[in-house]
This record gives sequence, structure tokens and C-alpha cells, in this order.
Amino acid sequence: MVVQSFKNCVLDELCSKDQLDLLDSVDRLRSQGIDHYVSLPQIIVCGDQSSGKSSVLEAISGVSFPVKSNLCTRFPTELVLRKTPHVGVSVSIVPDHSHNEAERISLSNFRETLDGFHALPELIDNAKKAMAIGSFGRAFSKDLLRIEISGPDRPHLTIVDLPGLIHSETKQQSMADVELVQDVVKSYMKEPRSIILAVVSTKNDYANQIVLKLARTADKTGMRTLGVITKPDTLIPGSDSEHMYASLAQNLDVEFRLGWHVLRNMDSETGAWSLPKRDAEERRFFTEGIWSTLPESILGIATLRERLSRLLLGQIAAELPGLIKEIELKSTACRTQLQKLGLPRASIEEQRHYLLTLSQTFQSLSKAATDGTYNNDFFGEARSDAGYQKRIRAVVQNLNQSFADTMTREGHHYAITDYCDEDTAPACNTKVKQYTRAQVLDRIKILIKRTRGCELSGTFNPMIISDLFLERSRPWQVLATSHIDQVARAVTSFLQHLISHIADASIGGILFQTLVEPALESIVKDAKRKTADLLAPHKYGHPITYNHYFTETVQQIKRERSRVELTCLIKDVFGVESLGPSAREYVIQDYRPLLNALMERNNPDMNQYACSEALDCMQAYYKVAFKRFVDDVAVEAVETNLIAKLSDILSPIKVTYLTADVVTGVAGESEQSRSKRKQLTNRLDVLVQGLETCRQFVVGNLHGTRDVAIRSARSDSSGFSSPFYGRESDEADENGSQDGVEALSDSAHEVLSASQAPGREEPPIPDDEVIASDEIVEPVNDDRGLRAITGKKKKLKKAREVPS
Repeated sequence: MVVQSFKNCVLDELCSKDQLDLLDSVDRLRSQGIDHYVSLPQIIVCGDQSSGKSSVLEAISGVSFPVKSNLCTRFPTELVLRKTPHVGVSVSIVPDHSHNEAERISLSNFRETLDGFHALPELIDNAKKAMAIGSFGRAFSKDLLRIEISGPDRPHLTIVDLPGLIHSETKQQSMADVELVQDVVKSYMKEPRSIILAVVSTKNDYANQIVLKLARTADKTGMRTLGVITKPDTLIPGSDSEHMYASLAQNLDVEFRLGWHVLRNMDSETGAWSLPKRDAEERRFFTEGIWSTLPESILGIATLRERLSRLLLGQIAAELPGLIKEIELKSTACRTQLQKLGLPRASIEEQRHYLLTLSQTFQSLSKAATDGTYNNDFFGEARSDAGYQKRIRAVVQNLNQSFADTMTREGHHYAITDYCDEDTAPACNTKVKQYTRAQVLDRIKILIKRTRGCELSGTFNPMIISDLFLERSRPWQVLATSHIDQVARAVTSFLQHLISHIADASIGGILFQTLVEPALESIVKDAKRKTADLLAPHKYGHPITYNHYFTETVQQIKRERSRVELTCLIKDVFGVESLGPSAREYVIQDYRPLLNALMERNNPDMNQYACSEALDCMQAYYKVAFKRFVDDVAVEAVETNLIAKLSDILSPIKVTYLTADVVTGVAGESEQSRSKRKQLTNRLDVLVQGLETCRQFVVGNLHGTRDVAIRSARSDSSGFSSPFYGRESDEADENGSQDGVEALSDSAHEVLSASQAPGREEPPIPDDEVIASDEIVEPVNDDRGLRAITGKKKKLKKAREVPS
């Protein structure tokens, strides 16, 4: 193992104590495993197979790895370089999440430490065996090999080398391997805090190299991609290909905001060589031909180390405030899920106590929902479907109104087309039959003849009102039952949301099926039974009302009918089409025709008169009964017998009297639940530890971070000149960088202060996100710090976009 010692004043300047603290803080986060849950700033090396990625890694690190042209990187390798007084090498494996727990523990236990570099190749081979590469047909692995190299002359840098992208399957590499490698590379590229080092070999046309397409897909704006051109010595001097790659190096073709860099690496087939020899050959090569015309800042490994150190440092400084916020949100999500799981409960007392705690929360939230007080985070956003379903008072109010509207439209079995009022509006659908008043009177005439008693001719049996009303109100039972069913479905949905909110999914399902659902079914039965009781007087009894509205309605119906009849009579007598004002003058000398017409209005048909009187009374009584029934269903059936009983479905008193078997069956803990609690507890420990690491750095090094980023931005903005970034903009970039970094530092302080403020309330996490996934959702509240950072980070990024 060959180790190159290199000294560089620029690298020494980059390695101030504050900067070391900043990079070490992120390293501690990574070692704590927090990168499993949040994206950390990092540099990833990507490229097609045999593009020279491993040689680039060697040149950057100063450590010579065994490289052969017929081999390639078989797994992601994280190379951590740190400047320390003593030389040290450690190798460990970070297992992929696809492994089961036993495999993860086994791989995590692989940790070796060396005092020198001589045994590193053997350690790497042992790690391959631990990953089972070469066994069971496995050519590649998603597990991460972490190599930490420290020494007094190491650059301060962390880089992840990814397996080379494969174009097609071969005998040694199956299509599954091709897809596996692409999946690994894509997963690293898509991380928003990753800086992509896209390595392109001049041995192939860069337009045909997969890495550029994937980088463009993952980083559409090119803001976090730095291109690296390798093997320029294989190009024929003066050829079109050489000119094409020189143009690419100047960012004239495939444009990345971080620019391009050119390296000349040693060929592994040339025999033994050393890293000092490699660097000397590279410097000599770039002094000749077309490459000597390019800026020195984009040529050679020494300037690449400087660029990468600045990029990583600037990325970490810029992302730290947002990282703190993200960790806080993930921590809140973990706490929410752990709260649902509750404490470990092995004994019956612990299980009953858990149910008692759930019942208290259940009662509190159900009462708030039925009272229409939606202040708790449980209710979420009213505009969403889930948020509306949780507001059960609003849902029931709307359903009651819908029931009243439906009763108005469809509650009467038939409609009288030449008579209309607000309670029996003419139906526009085919559910309601359409009759004229004359047709209805004919039907009543038949009924009167068949139900005559001792009453005089021209009058009617009072019980005929019952028969007429029963026919008219025939749809009431179906509509009322349907309304109760709708309310029951709404309540079921509400209770499911409530149980999901207060209990973990493993417990919530059993809790709902065992305790909540049976109680709800009983309540719904009571509501339906009450609805049947409300219908009974209208179906089986005789009409009863002491409401003066009945007689007023009868008189109003008669007045309206008389008005229609008199209007027609006057029109006939005077020969006009309207009773309104007219320009035509009439001189009537004989008023006897009008008098005779009015006298002849009496109906000599006594049966017809009785039918008309009966219809008027039935219509008046229908209006009285209609209003009473709609209100009774809403108040007596829905409110009293259903909604008012919701909070008692899972009351502490009921939990107290549950048998031991029921308590254990509901609250007893499964192995899956215990495993999930352990997993969430470990995750929360990692997140809390990581959050403390970030906060300690921000508190102790806030001003130092500002100086770090300012120095990096200044050095980066003044160290590169290209057709895109002229020297004349240096001063503006420096000022902009300083302003941006200072604003960023202030924003970081604001985020930290907000997160540590006493009594600070965490932003609510939606239920589906808390349970179903680990995706981060922007907080609804307290986002002033994030907004400020978002705006101010743009200034910093603008300063850092200048390639060095």
C-alpha cells in the first residue's frame, strides 16, 4: 500500500479549527447512522464502468488502492479523510436496509482498525466476503464500505465512490446487476444534499455515457454537479475529439453550474507507479498542447482537492439550518408514533393503564369534534377530505340539511302540478309521480265512496285524511333510514380516523373491531329504532295536531284556489287575457253577468266538494307533519341517540370494567409491536443525538462557520476564470458571498433559537405521513426561519456557483 504525502497551503488554510469542527460534526452524524433517515451533505463519485473513478479517488486521497482494468467497484465506498496528528485506518460496513435484523447486526459488527496502510487491501477483501460478494451469484452489493483514513498530511474530505454504471449484461454481469448498480447510483444522486462528481472518460463519446443522463435527471438545474474528464492522454493531439473534450472542460457543451475539471491518471497496465510520479506526469501533460490553453484552476488533482474541499464545506454550511429543521420534524414523527405505541405493557395492569390513557384521549377528541371545536392538531386541514371527515359536527350538520332538502324534493309520493309550495316543490326527477289537482280529486272520490260512514253527503270521514296522508308520505321511511345510514357511515369514518390518531396501527385495528365497532353498531340500532318510533304515528295512528299552522294553511290553500278561480271568471266575463293595467277603455253598463257568474260558483256536486275539502286538509296536515318529522329525525334520532353517545363508546369507566381476557386481547403487545417500538426508539435516539450535535456546533461555532464559508466563497470566487465567469465580477461575488453567508448564519441562529424556545410547539405531522412513510412535509407553522434561509441561501449559492 503506497501512501502519498502532500502539503498544500490552500488545503492547510481550509483546515482551520472551525472548519474541522463543521466537517467532524457531519461525520459524527453519519457515524451515528442519521443518514439512514435524513440526507447529509456529501460528495458522490459516479461514472460509467472503467471511467477511471477509482483512480480519481486514489489521486484525491493520496492512498493507492489495488486497481485493475478488468475489475470495478462492487459496492458503494465511503472514503473519510481527516487531518489528525496520528496515522490511522479503520474499515467498517454500513448495511443496507434490505437486510433482515440478523444480517444487519452481523454486517454492523464488521469493524477493523489499523495503525498503518499495509493491511488495508486484506481488510477490503474481508469486507467483500462479509458482504457475500462473489457468493450466491452476487456480483454487487448495496452495503456501504466505510474507510476512514487519518493522518497529519490528509485533506479534510469525505467522498462516496459508487459502482460503475454498466451498459449491457455480460457473462460476469447479469441484467439484474445492471439494474442494481443503476438503482444504487440513482438513490445517491437523488439526495438533494449530495454533490455529484460525474466522471467521464475520453475513451468513449461523452454523449454515450450513462452518467451524464442520470446526473441531468437527478440534478435538472446542474446546481450540484461537477464534471470530471479523465484519460485525456488517450486522445490524439489536434484531433476533433481532443477539441471536443477541451470545449467540454470549459463548460461550453454540457453545462454544469459547478463547471468541469480534467485529470490525467496513470494506466494500471503500465506497471508499477507511485502517486508522486502520477502527479508529476499530470503536471507535465497539462503544460503541452491544447490543455496548456485552459485555466490551471480546472486542471490537475491539486486544484480538484481544493475545489472539492470548498464545495463540501460550503454545502454543509448552507444546509445545516435546513438539516436541523428536518431532524426536528423526523424526531416529532418518531415521538408521535411512539406515543401511539405507548409504554411496554407485559402485565394486565400495564395493559389496562394503556387503554385508560387511550380512552381519555378518545373522550377528549370525540367531545371536541361533536362540539365543533377543532383546535387540536388531530383535525388537520379542513380543505382535505380527511380533515373534513374528522369534523363530525360539520359533517352531521350538512347531512341533516341534505336530508331536509331531499325530503322536500322526494318526500311526497306524488306532486300536484298545478299547486306548489316550499315543502312540496315540484320534482324534476322520475321518483315523484306527477298529477293535476283534477286527477287527484278523481282518486279521492273513489276512496270516499269506499270509506263512507254515517257522515252527511258533502262531508267526509275524518279518517280519510289518514289514508291520503299515508299515501302521500310513503317515501319517508326509506329516506329517513337512508339518512341514518349516511350519518352512521360518517361516524364510522370519524372513529377510524380517531383510533388511528391515538393508537398505533397494530393496536388500532383490534381496538376498533373489539370495542368501538360493536358499541357503534348498538348506537346505530338505537338510532334506527328511534326513527321507526318517529314514523309510527304517521303510519299507524290518526292525524293529530294542535298547531294553529294547520288551520292557517287550510285557509291559505282555499284562498289561493279561490284566487285562481276568480281570476279565470273575470277574464271570461270581460274578455281579457290579463287583470293588469290596459290602455283599452271599457264602459260596462250591465254588471249582471258578473253577478250571475259569481253566484254560479257554488259547486252543486257534493262529492266533488267533499273531495276538495279533504284534499285541502290533507295538504295542510302534510306540511305540519313534514316540518315536525324532519326536525324530530335530526334531534331525536341523530343527535340524541347517535352523536351524543359517541364519547361514551370508549370511556374510562367501560375500560375499568373490561375483563382481563378482553384487555389482554386488545392491549396485549405483539412481537411486531415490540420490534417497532425498539426500531422507533433507536431512530429517535439517533435523531436526538444528531440534533444535539448540530445544535452544539451552531452554538459554539456560529461565527466561526460564517468565517469558514466566507473564506471558502472568497477563495472559490477568485480562483477561477472562464468564458462564463470573468474576473470583473470577483468583487461583486465576494460581497454577495459575504452578505449571503452572514444572512445564512443569522438564519441558522434563528432556526436554532426557535427550536429551543420554551413552550415551542412542534408543527403538526399529518397522520398518513406519520404512519405510512418517512417523507418530510414542510411545516405549516413557524416557517419564518426556513423562508428566510431559502431566500438567503440563493445568494450564497450564487457565490459558490463559480467553478474554481
